[in-house]
Amino acid sequence: MRMKKIATLLALSLALGVQAQEHVMTVDVSKPTAQIQPTMYGIFFEDINFGADGGLYAELVKNRSFEFPQSFVGWVPFGDVTVQDADPAFPRNPHYIRIVNDGRLLRAGIDNEGYRGIGLKAGEEYRFSVYARTPEAQPMKLSIELVQADGANPVKKSIEISGKEWTKTTAILKSTFTDPHARLRIVLESRGTVDMDHISLFPVKTWKGRENGLRADLAQALYDLNPGVLRFPGGCIIEGNSLATRYQWKNSVGPVENRPLNENRWNYTFKHRAFPDYFQSYGLGFYEFFLLSEDIGAEPLPVISCGLSCQYESNEVVPLDELDPYVQDALDLIEFANGDATTKWGKVRADMGHPAPFNLKMIAVGNEQWDKVYVERLEVFTKAIREKYPDIKIIGSSGPSASGDKFDYLWPEMKRVGVDLVDEHYYMEPKWFQDNARRYDSYDRQGPKVFAGEYAAHDHPTGKANNLFTALSEAAFMTGLERNADVVHLATYAPLFAHVDAWQWNPDLIWYDNLRMMRTPNYYVQQMYGMNAGTDVLRLQMEGQPVAGQDSLYATAALNKPTNEIIVKLVNTASTPAEVKIDFTGLKKKQQLAGGTCTYLQNDDQMTVNTLDGEKLVPRVRPVPACGQSLSLQLPGRFFGVYRLQVE
Repeated sequence: MRMKKIATLLALSLALGVQAQEHVMTVDVSKPTAQIQPTMYGIFFEDINFGADGGLYAELVKNRSFEFPQSFVGWVPFGDVTVQDADPAFPRNPHYIRIVNDGRLLRAGIDNEGYRGIGLKAGEEYRFSVYARTPEAQPMKLSIELVQADGANPVKKSIEISGKEWTKTTAILKSTFTDPHARLRIVLESRGTVDMDHISLFPVKTWKGRENGLRADLAQALYDLNPGVLRFPGGCIIEGNSLATRYQWKNSVGPVENRPLNENRWNYTFKHRAFPDYFQSYGLGFYEFFLLSEDIGAEPLPVISCGLSCQYESNEVVPLDELDPYVQDALDLIEFANGDATTKWGKVRADMGHPAPFNLKMIAVGNEQWDKVYVERLEVFTKAIREKYPDIKIIGSSGPSASGDKFDYLWPEMKRVGVDLVDEHYYMEPKWFQDNARRYDSYDRQGPKVFAGEYAAHDHPTGKANNLFTALSEAAFMTGLERNADVVHLATYAPLFAHVDAWQWNPDLIWYDNLRMMRTPNYYVQQMYGMNAGTDVLRLQMEGQPVAGQDSLYATAALNKPTNEIIVKLVNTASTPAEVKIDFTGLKKKQQLAGGTCTYLQNDDQMTVNTLDGEKLVPRVRPVPACGQSLSLQLPGRFFGVYRLQVE
């Protein structure tokens, strides 16, 4: 028993000794080692998990133009309701409905379920609109109703339709109830016939108050990331399951009512989570993406098809001698973004309400294609874009993985072709992210720059939960991105959005239902980096080496020239605290660190997650007192902190 007690005390003393060991780091303030690009930390948007329709795009009506292959998907017709296509309102959306009320008590109409319900809030206003006509001479009365999940319909407003020409009619309805699973009902109360198309319901309070707008809380969450770049619209969305279903940007601009429907490539991809009702209305199109980029202060980064469908699935290939229309689409997109109003596509942008150019600087050709078939097509695009728009940066791909045959083949080819950046993707275990904090230390400094375009830590034992463990692993990895800012110019977590009732892929940065939103711990890591990027990398070392996993510690430092601050990011992935001392060398004789703030994310339980009912993990801020030319810290376990220190 005595020997057992001695062994226990010895183990405890050793543990305390390890805990008390001081880790001395140095930051050289005098010689920045690299510039940090303003675009460094950004956002990747892809229409997966109902990220556009049913998510960021604020439209509440599903299948508003009756263009789904089964025309009444999302709708419950009652009475005499048929689908027509003669003399349509919009040629690229030719279907509409005809409702006939024969005068019986049953009446006639149609009911829409929205996206897993329609989210309504008491006291909020909603803008209803419809294009309608009356084949007969007399006016027709419609009742527009907001229906609760239990069937009650306390909100009603009457509108009148008259005339044989298609006319847009609008009405504002104020909800008297809160319900995430409400419905929209339209009833023809007059005896006679009405034709209707493009039936729409939007919150009045959209992002920036725009009528064809974005869901305000989700757009605000993007703004709050302080992103440097917005990549859109995907992702595999660009490729499509077939060339016919690839994302075609020209279909997503112009009048929203005349943008044709497209099948979403994620509707059947995961057979265990199939969503046959997943389509793209293109209401959130390239114009809206450019506008969002401008709104949130991010550089727009569109991705275009290179003439290859998804190489995992149909693997359709456009022959090289038939590639010209795809290349022209890329050139026309640049004109749409940057051309003045006298150009063909610049005029389209101006007519949509934005006469000034969007100042596009980058374009990505293809998503995560691979092999010679991709490189051959990339070369054609690169040559054409360089000839007409030499200042546009071109982004190529290193394939779908962080290593392997495809990766090893593509990187030398990207250098040979001469792209400006190479898009790398990695969805890996959390340990991989911790182990790869030095991934870019040995990359070629003279070659193309890196765009870490899609990455996320996947904690498989927890069902790939967005927990603190994954967030800290990503924070640790990102110290290596920042330390190597001369190589890494862009980085975006993926995917961005997920509807809790309709998702195919996890983890994701932001989760939501029809009324609420939740930021994950991973979101807050991205925000802490985005809000504290700095302008120049400073050399931070411990025992002559970058701090990249020694004793579970990770660190990077930057100078922020406009505010004359030093920004230090520290990660402790261990469960135990760590004593850290940071000496700041290279300060001038009279310069001192006058203190500042520490913004931190911490919880003893690394499995902690946020939920729609409450966010347990949010950044907290505490003051850091004046510290002269050194800073002594005790970092808690499971900790990520950003220290902003003012130089005086």
